[in-house]
Amino acid sequence: MHKKLGWAAFFFCILGAYMATSYAAVSSGNKLKSGSGAISTAVKTQAFETHLWQVYQKAGLAKTSLNLAVYRKALVGYYNLRAKAGTAIKPIVTIVDFSRSSRQKRLWVLDLKNQKLLYYTYVAHGKGTGDEYARFFSNKPNSFKSSLGFYLTAQTYQGKHGLSLKLNGLDKNFNTNALSRAVVIHGADYVSERFIKQYGRLGRSLGCPALPVKETQAIIGAIKNNSCLYIYGADKNYASPYLTEALAIDTFAAQFFPMKATS
Repeated sequence: MHKKLGWAAFFFCILGAYMATSYAAVSSGNKLKSGSGAISTAVKTQAFETHLWQVYQKAGLAKTSLNLAVYRKALVGYYNLRAKAGTAIKPIVTIVDFSRSSRQKRLWVLDLKNQKLLYYTYVAHGKGTGDEYARFFSNKPNSFKSSLGFYLTAQTYQGKHGLSLKLNGLDKNFNTNALSRAVVIHGADYVSERFIKQYGRLGRSLGCPALPVKETQAIIGAIKNNSCLYIYGADKNYASPYLTEALAIDTFAAQFFPMKATS
């Protein structure tokens, strides 16, 4: 399996096997506490990494070739968002990998509670972002470019594309103009295998992550009202406070361990 998915998958596999005993012991409250009664940083980190790999395996994400590094960033952001949002966040994460060709499926909706892949489908990028590949990103109005980073989904409305979902961009300088730019999730006829066969790529939006029409209602229904969306792209300038691993691990530990989870 590691030959197909690369060194990162092999690393996670070995790490998961090595830490399985510790993970099980901690979950039952056994001897993995420090002298003060708190869970150690090392144990929290081990449990977090094992959790990520278990979700990846159980949800069948290897079959979709979801990039492990992108997946990990998305979940780190999700747990950071839970810590910072100040409101209840659904245990749902939507991942968009704009480093993939638009000829490929590149949107995943994960149910973390049940460790299940809900949807895996196509998604369009903005026409200013590129043709087959997404190469250029912007937070500026009228750029017609996609915006990278973490979002919190908001309310639905009926627009010119039918059912649509508003997005609150959370990464300053990267996507915080999403609402004012009307960057939303909606369906579009140009997001289809038929369009790919005819033109060699998906159609493009004005900056919105547009979905196949037949799947739009179901996907929006699953992710609306406070779930995490992470849009990844090959941009070296992108940075986000939601990728801070220490806080994400602490947030995960506070949920997972039935005891005080501080180092």
